[in-house]
Amino acid sequence: MHLNLFERRTLMENSHVNEKILRSEEWFGSRDLEGFLHRAGLKNQGWSEESFAGKPVIGIANSWSEATHCNSHLRELAEHVKRGVLAAGGFPLEFPTISLGEFFLSPTSMFCRNLMSMDVEEMIRGLPIDGVVLLSGCDKTTPAMLMGAASADLPAIVLTGGPQLKGNWKGEELGSCTDCRRYWSELRAGNITQTDYDSMESAIYRSPGHCMVMGTASTMGAIVETLGMSLPGGAAVPGADSRRKILAEDSGRTAVDLVYKGIRPSSILTADAFDNAIRILLAAGGSTNAIIHLIAIAGRAGIRLDLDRFNELSESTPVIVNLKPGGKYLMEDLFYAGGVEAVLKKMSGLLNLNCSTVTGHSLGDNIADAECHDDDVVLSTESPLAPEGGLTILKGSLAPDGAVIKHIAASPELMKHTGRAVVFENSIDLKQRIDDPDLDVTKDDILVMKGAGPIGGPGMPEAGFLPLPKKLLAQGVRDMIRISDARMSGTAFGTIVLHVSPESAIGGPLALVKSGDMITLDVKAKSLDLDVDLEELERRRANLAEPAVDGGFSRGYGKMYSQHITQAQNGCDFDFLVGKTPVETHVGALTHNGGFHTG
Repeated sequence: MHLNLFERRTLMENSHVNEKILRSEEWFGSRDLEGFLHRAGLKNQGWSEESFAGKPVIGIANSWSEATHCNSHLRELAEHVKRGVLAAGGFPLEFPTISLGEFFLSPTSMFCRNLMSMDVEEMIRGLPIDGVVLLSGCDKTTPAMLMGAASADLPAIVLTGGPQLKGNWKGEELGSCTDCRRYWSELRAGNITQTDYDSMESAIYRSPGHCMVMGTASTMGAIVETLGMSLPGGAAVPGADSRRKILAEDSGRTAVDLVYKGIRPSSILTADAFDNAIRILLAAGGSTNAIIHLIAIAGRAGIRLDLDRFNELSESTPVIVNLKPGGKYLMEDLFYAGGVEAVLKKMSGLLNLNCSTVTGHSLGDNIADAECHDDDVVLSTESPLAPEGGLTILKGSLAPDGAVIKHIAASPELMKHTGRAVVFENSIDLKQRIDDPDLDVTKDDILVMKGAGPIGGPGMPEAGFLPLPKKLLAQGVRDMIRISDARMSGTAFGTIVLHVSPESAIGGPLALVKSGDMITLDVKAKSLDLDVDLEELERRRANLAEPAVDGGFSRGYGKMYSQHITQAQNGCDFDFLVGKTPVETHVGALTHNGGFHTG
């Protein structure tokens, strides 16, 4: 329930957060030259002083872009957020941010995630706003925005664009891009034609929103809702559904309430809340990427998440969400089944239910009346899809600092396997040789690719879904173990080991692997080992080429990135961005060096 105007005014008068004045009043309240210029800037856009004077100013950080198709409808959603802000007695101030679309952005959107987080943080700090609504969608935009908001620690709420509607092709329901990857293998195997495959392009991505499988975007939506940083229902409502617009309006109202109540991200993003987030990631069979993002978000909140914590919680967290790529349904089905609230309700015995949320109520209160309408989409903890969480952290001689496998989307027969390494030095080498009919490879071998980590990529691209050799596809092979220091799309599937750390570009053990070496994967034992004696490895290390200085970048963002990026187990954040410096919300907080600077 939202506050009425009288309640808001009373809170504003009595709250210590607002005991002096709204932060935005430092821009708009003074009758001097600075105030004149700030008010004139809004009047220039047709706003009267009565529209904004003395009201909470709510920033709407919009990651809309035509180059990010998942976020292409956020312009419209922003208008509905504004309705909610205005209805609650606030004043909306929309501003753009960097937008990260995985489809178009080179070398990878992950390369710019931290840059986007800086953009969001500095806009929050620099603009005359009292709270902010974060409009996100495509998978890196959500963690980037939350990272920036956590560091600034101004009242904030996340609104994602929601998942796409189901794809449909020749009578088959499709999920992007799980099924486009599956049919790509069939194309390469010669089982469908190029014309067939091309006809799928308009059938699989047919509505606004992000990928509708439990990929990274859907996973992050579920995580943000579980963390308490979005409204209940925020993750599953399809982008094309009118209820997404109502949710947007409600998010605008809630943003105003957050300002009056003085609720900041720091009161929501607690250690217990992050345990809940790990639980939903595991129970949903979510994306491996979310591990890196969660570690980074927690770091901004001043909380250290260790990889071992994911394994600890996995042992008591069954997979109960039956969605692709690890199950059979899609996000639209999850919405009809009751959404993330239904999942949280069924796993409530595993959660910290007292955690605070943007509603002003606890997580337990938010899901108290939740119902599940389809027990095949959301299973019970007693009869789960898998008895342990869908992800496993691996460590061993090949990955002393960790690696990850999404075993819920892998082949059971490969969960314990020793095989011969077939090594590719980088993605170019892979592309050139993978379909060579003379490639020395069998289905029992292990494909290994180097040079795709945070520095080597650069940006840790989603290159871990290594294609199977064409000659094996022709033999009917559809999976084999693949290992790299890359990431992969949350929509992908297969027995794929990712995030091997330390990465090869900085001399991690992966850099020492040669074709013919034996590698052992044991998911139950949570181990990944290179079966080569230490003396031989030391000889190889002595012959390693020196890594490129500054990652090969001579200037600009790339140079800064290579100097400050951390490894996967530390969230791939910049070392100087970890932690927060909360924005002050009272008079005098912004008057550095004698006052404001105007341009």
